[in-house]
This record gives sequence, structure tokens and C-alpha cells, in this order.
Amino acid sequence: MRVGIPAELKDNEYRVAITPAGVRELVVHGHDVLIEHDAGRGSSIPDSDFERAGARIAPDADVVFAEAEMVLKVKEPVPEEFHRLRDGLILFTYLHLAADAKVTHALLESGATAVAYETVELSDGSLPLLAPMSEVAGRMAPQVGATLLEREHGGRGVLLGGVSGVRPARVVVIGAGMAGMNAAWIAQGMEAEVIVLDTNINKLRDIDRIHQGKILTLASNRLALEEVCVAADLVIGAVLVPGARAPKIVTKEIISEMKAGSVVVDIAVDQGGCFATSKMTTHSDPTYLVDEVVHYCVGNMPGAVPHTSTYALTNATLPYVVALAGQGLEQAVRSDPSLAKGVNAHNKTLTSAPVAEAHGLEHASLSALL
Repeated sequence: MRVGIPAELKDNEYRVAITPAGVRELVVHGHDVLIEHDAGRGSSIPDSDFERAGARIAPDADVVFAEAEMVLKVKEPVPEEFHRLRDGLILFTYLHLAADAKVTHALLESGATAVAYETVELSDGSLPLLAPMSEVAGRMAPQVGATLLEREHGGRGVLLGGVSGVRPARVVVIGAGMAGMNAAWIAQGMEAEVIVLDTNINKLRDIDRIHQGKILTLASNRLALEEVCVAADLVIGAVLVPGARAPKIVTKEIISEMKAGSVVVDIAVDQGGCFATSKMTTHSDPTYLVDEVVHYCVGNMPGAVPHTSTYALTNATLPYVVALAGQGLEQAVRSDPSLAKGVNAHNKTLTSAPVAEAHGLEHASLSALL
């Protein structure tokens, strides 16, 4: 199969969808890999590294999309790329379609088959291709929050870990999944006072067992959420419903009662955000104020550490890329039900019920379309 990798166009998105090791694996399996010139530059991977691994370098994205049978990306297509989508093309990337009607309609009109990293789901409910970026975003969130709590960035002027004789920052993490657990772990390592809320008591038990009381856990309910958020210096939202829009867990009323200069970091903003006051921001303009609360809602947080993120992403995606390239779409999804869950659109039809529900559209099962 001809596999193409274009440079990313989203604001300050420096990741690339494959590493030289990934290229070599595809080439060894007999596939042709075409990478846009300088696509890996932002991740500190020069064209020469890709060429040594066996890739061809294309002058621009038009050539990549025109020649490729499958295109690998990191983020969803932006409007400047819509015209390159076409019938018969497999697009394998993060899509988050439930939160983006514009991209959803563009994919349907093009006829391309859209396979979303974030909805590939194993039998135990885990999301293997979302996990690495959730891990990165979770570990970044306390770092970002610590910086924004500084007075010059609009925060309360609170040091996350405090000092001797002075209380550390209160950090609340909503959601004990991959992103939330990593956020709590790093915040605790920075010596903040950390509380994690989740509706899944088993996840909270895991945190108690691993961290032995250094991270406090609370069963999530309306009263508990209100009390801890109002008292917090930093609230990190890490709530996920696979493939669907994130629920608005923190209301406008809660935000209005939070302390001036406190900070919220919404890791779930790709799926619409879990704060009622969330709106997508970019790395070039990452924050805004609502009721004097600093909001950080960057949709591609891991793009700020592209070298780490690119390698972590390829480690997870490569087996699925090899399967799609080697077997073709139909055989690959028949052989692997987890990959089949990643297909969100095929033959101008939505195959994801949560995406269809989010936009009021019809959908059909992938098996029926195949």
C-alpha cells in the first residue's frame, strides 16, 4: 500500500504521524511511504532520517494526498485540507468528530474512510491509541497549571508545591482515567495537595493502593464537586466518554464561585470540554478569563512536546497501521474488532452512533456497509 504522511497544519502542531522506525517497519513489509518535506522538522526528525529508513520525500501535501491510499495524520483535517480528501482514501488520525460538525460533514461529503485513533477500543474498554496522548496531556497539565498560577500569567501567585510553613496549592483532578491519573501523579510529585474525583470506585481504589494516601480520593457527586472546586487553586478536567461529547461536569455557577486567579485546565476540550465555560484555544493564544478564573483549553496539548509525543504515538499506532496497509480496510477490521470500532465514517455514511447522535445524523453499522 502507498502510505502518505503530510505535515500538520493545526496551530502550533509540531508532531508528525510516524517516526523513522515506523517507516522502516512499513518498508520492510513491502509498503511505499511518502512523507511531505519537513513534516518531521517540528519533532526534531529531519528528512534525512526518514529517507535512511526508506521513505520518499514529497514536495508538498498535494502530492502526498494524491498518491497515497492511506494517509496518516496526528490531528483532524483543517479546512485547508478538505479539498484533498477523496473517495477511496483511508484517513487514520485523531478525529474527535462528536465535537466538530464541520470536519464530520467534510469527511462524509468526500467519501473518505475515517478511522479515528481515539475510538479504537479493546475488549476491556481501554483505548490503546488515545492512551499515549492522554498520558502526555495528563503529565503536562500540572506543569501548565503551575505556570498559570504565577501572578504574571494571571494566576493567584501560588507556588504549586508551597514552601515550609506555607500550604501548597490545592489541585482537583476530575476523572481517574489515563489522563487524570497521570495529572494527579505529577501534581503530587510537585508536592501539591491533590484530590481526585471519579464515579468509578475501583479506579479510586487503585489510586489509594498505589499512592497510599498521598493523593486523596472522593466519589464524584454534585456536592463534593462543588465543594472541592470552589476551594481549589487548580482544577484539571479529564472526563472522557469514548467517541462522544464530554459531559459538562463543572457548571458556570461553580466557576463563578471559584477564587479569582484560580486556574482550570480542560484536557477533554478535544471532545467539547468538561467545563461549561470551556472553548477551544490554541498554543499561540492559550488562555482566557471567565469570572476571573484562568482557562487553559488547548486542543492539542501534546503538540507542545512533539518529539516525545511523536514517538509515543507511533509506538501505539504502528501495529494498526501495518495491519491496515497489509490487509486492506475490510480484512483488517474483520480480523480485529477493536480496529473496527475506530472506523467513524465509510462510503459517505457515519458508522459511529455517538458521532451521529452528537450531530443529529443517521448512521449505519460498518458490517452492513462492508
